Amino acid sequence: MVYLFGNQGMIKEALLGHEIYGPIGIVIALAFWIFPHTVLILTTALSSADSRLYEAAVALRTGRVRTFFTVTLPGAKYGVMSACFVAFTYAITDFGAPKVIGGWYNMLSVDIYKQVVGQWNFQMGAVVSVVLLFPVIISFVADRLVQRRQVAQISARSVPLEPKPNRRFDLIMLAYCLVIAIILVGILAVAAYASFIKFWPYNLSLTLDNYQFDLMDGGGWKAYRNSIVMAVWTAGIGTLIIFTGAYFIEKSQRYGKFRSILQFIAIVPLAVPGMVLGLAYIFFFNPITFTIPFTGVELPNPFSFLYATMGILVICTIVHYYTVPHLTALTALKQMDREFEAVSASLKVPFYKTFSRVTLPVCLPAIFDISIYLFVNAMTTVSAVVFLWGPETHLASVAVLNMDDQGDIAAAAAMAMMIVYTSATVRVAYVLLTRGLQRKTQAWRQREPVTESIGQPVVT
Repeated sequence: MVYLFGNQGMIKEALLGHEIYGPIGIVIALAFWIFPHTVLILTTALSSADSRLYEAAVALRTGRVRTFFTVTLPGAKYGVMSACFVAFTYAITDFGAPKVIGGWYNMLSVDIYKQVVGQWNFQMGAVVSVVLLFPVIISFVADRLVQRRQVAQISARSVPLEPKPNRRFDLIMLAYCLVIAIILVGILAVAAYASFIKFWPYNLSLTLDNYQFDLMDGGGWKAYRNSIVMAVWTAGIGTLIIFTGAYFIEKSQRYGKFRSILQFIAIVPLAVPGMVLGLAYIFFFNPITFTIPFTGVELPNPFSFLYATMGILVICTIVHYYTVPHLTALTALKQMDREFEAVSASLKVPFYKTFSRVTLPVCLPAIFDISIYLFVNAMTTVSAVVFLWGPETHLASVAVLNMDDQGDIAAAAAMAMMIVYTSATVRVAYVLLTRGLQRKTQAWRQREPVTESIGQPVVT
């Protein structure tokens, strides 16, 4: 954003005299950052539409606009509400965008950083953190109200929707997607170009010196390797914990109040700024002993060994990004009718067999999306781990922040692009490696022609 719209930016005139440093820059940066979070939830919500509803709308000669508002939107209502909740909460708790491009426009998350890091006023930082918890409480109440009215979209008689080709509509949607893709790729392309520039904007000759991280402060290539290791552990362990928890909350028939409490706890991390979470982990994991209030009794801290290790980084990252994958898994599970579990119970089929043979294959795309989401965010997280890394666990994202603070903007862009390259490579490898598996487990979504005895093909 700075290279594009800054004081020395390529197209700063596009802002018509306005500065990028302030609300305009924050909104653009947050839109770029929050985009994949909301798309993940909306894609899951829209991927399980029932074709029978659309066929009934066509038979009743219902217009496309009315079909959208009476069939598509109600079916994806929970996903849309969750996406709005995620976008709103991420916007008010984000730290990176306001700090880098916010200028003099102050936000609560930046104020926490100033209070804690600039003034060492931990008490005021805690007060501001509590203020940020109010939106998540309001969002939780709205989320629960929507959940109570949500109807399962996938039942034993459901027919997966396969949209029919429509040249005009498809071309319009293709053009829209191309515009969005050009904007997203263009921003990354500018950052990639800047990473090869000697000194912007005065010496635009190309060089690879910016990628010699071992010659700069910030952790070198070891920080990059640490980020990959942390991302792999976060994706593996986090996906298992998150989907299991969502399955218990949505499919369990017992412990209603306990499940509601767990649902609230799963949403809370979304409203907790990463810096606050990191500070809380310092206060909890760093002390060797705990003192019981009003007694003076000291107890050993059994978790102090985790401080400044890879373990605490993995735990903190999973907790920090727990909510969006949880909502994604919950949205996927809500699309499945509870009659699957009821039929299995009536046939005395163990729940783990139903889970492995029905629930897991149906939700496999969402599970893969969750793992990729955790991997990418583990590679890019800054605020949650900036206080937790140690001499042997320096991370690439923290190195970007340190190099930017020291004025090595090109080197910071180079390290940031290494994170982007890694995330893109993992995404492509994931698509190639899981294509066959998804084709096998998602065969139920395909509608194949079946020939009747009279020889006429029908669609089932």
